Parts: sequence; structure tokens; C-alpha cells
Amino acid sequence: MSQESAPEVAILGGGCFWCTEAVYLEARGVTRVESGYMGGDVPHPTYEQVCAGTTGHAEVIRLEFDPSVISYRDILQIFFTIHDPTTLNRQGNDVGPQYRSVIFTTSPEQEATARQVMAEMAAVWDAPLVTQLLPQQQWYKAEDYHQNYFAQHPLQGYCAFVVAPKVAKFRTMFTARLK
Repeated sequence: MSQESAPEVAILGGGCFWCTEAVYLEARGVTRVESGYMGGDVPHPTYEQVCAGTTGHAEVIRLEFDPSVISYRDILQIFFTIHDPTTLNRQGNDVGPQYRSVIFTTSPEQEATARQVMAEMAAVWDAPLVTQLLPQQQWYKAEDYHQNYFAQHPLQGYCAFVVAPKVAKFRTMFTARLK
């Protein structure tokens, strides 16, 4: 039986946090996922404020993972597969700086790994990556009704037509990473 490592944290923004949260909740080695806000200058922002696009915050997920089961590199490879890192401040019909592609790193090691993975991914995409790479900032957990949203509302329109296809893509492309 493998010994569990101390959990590490990854903070990612790839459009609507309902999408990224739903994917990582299914990833083996990910022990916790929370939706929230980071990167802005408004303390304790509300969803409505962030959606207005004027707070500077992005919708992000903060996930804890066991690095003996899933590496930070693997987490980033999933990230670059489930969203389009070439569209500035946009994912599909979700438009605004709150939907930007961003990685907030928690250590110099994470920054180095992210730079390496981004260089590799730049060769995969036809357009230049616009993903921001920033040190972590103040984390603000999103309102409770946003947590585990897809699992609670799978038939809601946005979930059925936007979130579900991203989850299906993850399941198809990363079968070895499923819980």
C-alpha cells in the first residue's frame, strides 16, 4: 500500500469554475476542489461583482492533490486539454477578464514546471497561448452554491451543454487519471 504524501495545492483559472471544478473532482489523486476568486484588487468579492468584470479577479479553482498519485505536471496537462488557452479573456460564450486562462503558482518549483508545460503546449496549439502565469494571491472562496455545482445541477442548461462535454473529454482523454 502506497504512503500518501502531504497534499499540495494548485490554483487554476480556465473559464467558468464550474467546468474546471467538475473535471478535477473526477481526477485520481485530487483530494479537494473549491471554486473561488483570485487575482483582483477587491477584497471579499461576490460572484456578481466578479461577473461584472471590474474586480480584476478570475474565476479559479483551488485544488489539493497527492503528488504521489498525480503530479503537478499531470494537473497542468489536464488543464491545457480542457480549456482553450489561446483565447484572451474568453472561453466559448463566457467573455470577460474573469474567464481568463491563468495559473497561480504556490512555489518556484510550480512556476518552473508551469513554464515547461506551457512551452510544450505552445507547440500543440495553432495560436499563441495567452495563459497568465502569476504567483498565488489572496484566495476568496466562492459562495457555497457554486461548490460542486455540476454534480448538483447536471441537467441545468449550462451544465448539460458546456460543463458535461468538458467532463466527457477528460474521461475520454485521461482514462488512467479517473478516480
